[in-house]
Parts: sequence; C-alpha cells; structure tokens
Amino acid sequence: MVQFTFLIFLISMGVFAGIMIHDPRTLWSGVSFFWMMVCLAVFLLFLFTWYADLLVSHDVLTGILVIISLLAFGCVIAFPGVLIMMFFIEGIRVIRHEGMKPANLLSVLFSLLLFGYLAVWPAIGNLTRNTAGTMFYVIISFAALYLLSLMAMYALSAILNLLHLRKRRRADYIVVLGAGIIGKRVTPLLAARIDRGIQLLRRNPKALLIMSGGQGPGEDIPEGEAMAAYAVSKGVEAERILIENRSVSTEENLRFSRDLMRKERPRIVIVTTAYHVFRALILARKQGIRCVGFGAKTKWYFTLNALIREFIGYLWLTRKRHVSVIAVAAVLVMLVNLISIVGYF
Repeated sequence: MVQFTFLIFLISMGVFAGIMIHDPRTLWSGVSFFWMMVCLAVFLLFLFTWYADLLVSHDVLTGILVIISLLAFGCVIAFPGVLIMMFFIEGIRVIRHEGMKPANLLSVLFSLLLFGYLAVWPAIGNLTRNTAGTMFYVIISFAALYLLSLMAMYALSAILNLLHLRKRRRADYIVVLGAGIIGKRVTPLLAARIDRGIQLLRRNPKALLIMSGGQGPGEDIPEGEAMAAYAVSKGVEAERILIENRSVSTEENLRFSRDLMRKERPRIVIVTTAYHVFRALILARKQGIRCVGFGAKTKWYFTLNALIREFIGYLWLTRKRHVSVIAVAAVLVMLVNLISIVGYF
C-alpha cells in the first residue's frame, strides 16, 4: 500500500509540474497543487503506519512527530477563526485608511458572512422541518461551500503564479499596467508597479518597457505618459519606453499593448500589483497572449480587500461556468428529494 500511495503522489506531482510548465494561468494550478499535497499527506500517513514499530523504538523521533501532528491539527482547527479575525481586523484598517466606500467593505463583509456560515448556518439547518426547507438549505450550503473552495483555489493559484525561480526571462517586452493618477502625478500604488517594471528591465537588457494606461476622469494626461515620465526620472532611457495611452481597462491594457509589439512571438512579462496579477494573466490567456506575471507589493490590509474584489471579478468573468455547476447540483438535489418522496408514498 505504501508503494501504491507513493505512485499516486508521483503521478499527482507530475500533473502539477505539467500544468505549471505548460500554462499555470488557470485554477487547475491551485487544484493540482492542493491534490498533490493531499497525496503526499496520505503517503506519509501510510509510511508512518508501516514503520510504526521502528518509530516506537525511537522516543525522540516519536515525540517530534506527535508534536508536529498536534500542531498541524491545531492549525486546521484554528484556521477558520484566525481567517475570520484577520479579515475583520484588516477590513477595519481598510475603512480607516481608505474611507467608507462600498469596495472597502469587502473584507469586513466576508468575515461576517464566513462567521455566519460556520457558526449560525448549521443551527438554521436544525430548524428545517419540511422537505422544501431542507432542499433549499442543502442547495445554499453547497453553493456557499463551492464558492469558498473556489476562492481558496483562486488564492492558491494566484500565489503560484507569483512564484518565479528566475528573474532573467530574456523578455522582449515588459508591460506595466496602469492605475489611477492624480493630475499628472503617479500614485504610490502605480509607482510601485513602475519600480517593479524598472527592476525587471535592468535584468532583461534587450527588453522594452511598455507603459499602458489611458486618460480617466480627473487625470490631466494619459496614465501611460505619466508613467513614462516617472520611469525617465528614475534613470530609464526614453528610447527603451513605449507608451500605450488608449486603454481604460485591463483587457484593453493587454490588447493595445500587444498591438505595439513588433515581434511575432515575443516573450512578454506583465507587471501589476501582486493581487491583480492572476486575473490579468487569465485575461491575457483569453486573448491568446502568452506571458508571465510579476507583482508589485502593496499594503497587506489593502491586499486582502483587493483580493476579494479580484475574485469577484474572476467570478463575473467565468460566471456561466459556475452558475451551471450550482444549477446542476440544485437539480440533482431536487431529483433526490423527489425520488425520496415518491418512494415514501
């Protein structure tokens, strides 16, 4: 059995490696990594069981394994509570620093909904007495669990797409995605993106830097022009900068920037804020643009709130698929209930 579980682990590791090498810009990167970890845990469990007699004779090793197991179990039990507190506290910080805007309430709202789902929703299930109520409860429970699992895989996939073993990519183009500016001045968030792009430009001496961003409300000039001026002030040669100044969305950032590229099969690097990288890569994949993404850092409290916003954006982008999954599950639940009612009579 140990050999079989080890073989399953090797297969899962091969699947994960294949996805990461071929194209990691999907949720399958996170799903495959998760199942690889599950297979590893199962293999280690059988391994420890198989060599139990050997472990018993080594008290120190047994003690270490017990402590590790207790810590792991404790982390699993405490994780939901820690998650709720973290999102709530950081959500309050977002409101204090960024203002009472609807988009800034996402962290607090998520923490309250998660608390309600874990602490209150099970009690509601005990109150359902009729078939329709139970059916409705099961459907809502599945939808919530599905969305939570989807969010976890999204976050995991986003992290995996930020990890790079090497910074030298022999890149041809480094595309920095724009954000809002104040008049003609770049904001700290946008400056962090440009600084990251400049850092990568210096590691890829043959690359050109594309500053991508159009002109929005309250902006005196297009974002791309303000970004280029900032880069020049940081020592970047003007001839190494291309300006894309028409886009008003991430989709247009990518499409119009691709139009500026003269090479037929260019090596492209996308630079944006860390929480935005994965969705930008998904949008690039939908446009047939092969690229990798690098993230600029931002404040932690803002990252959590923005990650929820990015996930909502992903859900909207792929809404038909997820509505179909929940709809099929709802139909199956109703069929099971119908069959049970018919069988009862």
